Order: sequence, then structure tokens, then C-alpha cells
Amino acid sequence: MRGDHSNVLMYSHDTFGLGHLRRSRTIAHALVEHSKQLNVLIVSGSSIAGAFDFRARVDFIKVPSVIKLYNGNYTSLAEHIDLSDTLHMRRAIIQSAAEIFRPDIFIVDKEPLGLKGELEPTLAYLKMCGCRLVLGLREVLDGPELLRAEWAKTNALKRVEELYDAIWVYGCERFYNPLHGLDVPPRVLSRMQYMGFLRRTESQTPSLAAEQLPSAYVLVTVGGGGDGAPLMHQVLAAREIDPGYPLPIVLVLGPFMNRDERQGIHDRAAYLNDVTVIDFDNRIETLMTNASAMVSMGGYNTFCEILSFDKPALLVPRTFPRREQAVRAQRAAEIGLVDILDADLASNPRLMAGALRALLQRKRPSESGTRIDLDGLERISSTVEDYLAKPSERRLELIPA
Repeated sequence: MRGDHSNVLMYSHDTFGLGHLRRSRTIAHALVEHSKQLNVLIVSGSSIAGAFDFRARVDFIKVPSVIKLYNGNYTSLAEHIDLSDTLHMRRAIIQSAAEIFRPDIFIVDKEPLGLKGELEPTLAYLKMCGCRLVLGLREVLDGPELLRAEWAKTNALKRVEELYDAIWVYGCERFYNPLHGLDVPPRVLSRMQYMGFLRRTESQTPSLAAEQLPSAYVLVTVGGGGDGAPLMHQVLAAREIDPGYPLPIVLVLGPFMNRDERQGIHDRAAYLNDVTVIDFDNRIETLMTNASAMVSMGGYNTFCEILSFDKPALLVPRTFPRREQAVRAQRAAEIGLVDILDADLASNPRLMAGALRALLQRKRPSESGTRIDLDGLERISSTVEDYLAKPSERRLELIPA
């Protein structure tokens, strides 16, 4: 803490989709709303970070973008720049930001060591300076076998034990343990805190697209949209064989859907009545608030929004390259929060049409009899306040006598 203000640095590697940036932005906004003496800086690799509004005292630094391919490899978004050069630039920018911003707390989203280990020098430096290091994990990371193999490559559990002061889980323990299947050291377990899911609220600035929509509709959303085209076509195929479906359909494609897939969906939807296609809306919360029901692949942020806005939902999760969505959807269906349809079965138009019909009779999550903790933002804000009230012993050691 310096004088009358404190600094929180956040890291969001963002190699695919919108999930990491949207989660980090949501937490940052909650922190500055809770404390007027707090500044938050987000380091993000998202190519569209600038498309979102940020509240006062929240800002972001854009590092060169890297995208993850379906085969698990990475490549620079800028094709003329070699990946090794891009990673070198990212590492240098992150380190420089940490040295200049001098955070009291560093919150790392999902990747303990950052993309390709890019955070290791910064983590070591900040730990030496007495900054509190926090690893933030969504409630499901991946299927246990896939997660075990991925973390073994970088000896991640050992490094988490050595570096991090706390592990925040953005979910509740009764729902799922993100480290399920791993041999977690006792010291790491003792630092895990289940903060609760992150409640979402309607955007303070209304969506312009919402003004053009009917009063009731089914919203189909696929997050960033990079792998969302199949679900859009499955919904359109179901709508084609069920022309009497009683509610309009609104499809939101996302900013990362490629041009040909996007055009194909627009062309197909043009032949159907009561189907609206929206390319991207950075205030999609308004569309969700007004929706009668939702169809989604089941990413973390959309799942939080389904719970927050209490919407009947059908999840059609992907299973490749990660099983995160499938694990989350299966668990949510087990406790009665949502309906689920396997992606292969959803390719059958009649089965998908039946699932969309059943969705209209689906109870809201709040009517399931299962209580889900949505107080994550409040708990995170209070924890940060406690941290700042009790400065790290390491930082105290560095203060001159």
C-alpha cells in the first residue's frame, strides 16, 4: 500500500475465447466498487480487450496476442511475427508492468506459470518484493486425466506450492473441485479457498441490440464463438423442422467466429421467420436479462450468468480439446440446474428440436431445490480488503528501518 491507495495487478493470458478477460474484468469492477482506494491493472492477451468498457480505476495493458490451435500448439495472432519473438515481448511487458505498477496483490487467472511459463520471472520478482500472489481458478479446469497430464509437463503443483500465497476457486466445494484427480500437496490444499460463483448483473449501459428484439425469446450464445458454429447450425436445423416453435430465437455469434462460418449462419437464418442473428454484443448481459431461456455450450461465464439471471437453460457442451464444459454441464444437470444434450445427439435435428421444446417447460435454477453460492465477488472483495489491512510480512521486511 502506498499512501492512500493500493494496487492490484491481474493476469489474463487469453489464448482462446473471451472467458479469462470477462472473468478478470468482472472481478476488477467488483474490487474498485468495494474500495475507492484501489487501482486495478489487467494484463491481457485478448485481441478485443478494447471492445469492452472499463470502470474508473480499472485499466488494461494489451500484450501481443497468441492463439491456441485445436492441436494444442500456439501461434502468434500476427502471422508476420515469430512465436518466440511474441513470447519474448509478452514476458518483457509483463515484467515491466509489475516493476512500474508495484502491486500489493497479483491475481493470476487459471495458468499458474502463465502462457509457456512467461510469468515465472515476474512471480519470483513480486514474491521477493512482498506482493501477495493469488492463483484464481474457475471451478472446473478440465477432465482429471487431461489436467493431470497438462500440469505434469510444467511441474505446476510444485510451483504453485512454492510461489502462491492463496488459491481462490471461483465456485463452491459441493459443486466441483478444480484439482480433482490430482495428488495435491497438503500445503496447497490449505491455501485453497472456495469463494463462490461470480454473480453477474445487468450492464449499466443498455445494449442497443436489445431495443430491437421481441419481449420474449430464446437466447443462443457461444461466448467468443471460435468453436460455436456447430451449435448455431444445430439450433437452426431444429428450427427448420419445427416451424411452429412458439418463441423467437436470437443467436449471438461472438467476435471470434470466422467470416465464412458467420456468413453461413446469416444466410441460413435469413430463410427462417423469428430468427435474429447478432454478431457480437459487448453488453450481452442485457440480452440475457430479457431472455425467456438460454442455450449455451456451458462455459464458465455463461454458466454464472444463467445462475445469476435465473434462466432455464439447455447446455450442449463441447468435449474437445478440453472437457471442462462437459464436466460442468454434467454436474449441473445432476443437481437439477440445467438440461443437457450431448453435442453428437444435438446434430440430430429432431432430438435438438425436442430439447428446445422441453426447454420451454424447464424450471429456473432457483426452483431446482439446489442452492448455489453466488457471493464470490463479495467474498473476493472482502478478502482483498483483509489482505491490504494486514500487509504481507515479506513486504514489511523490505521497508527500511
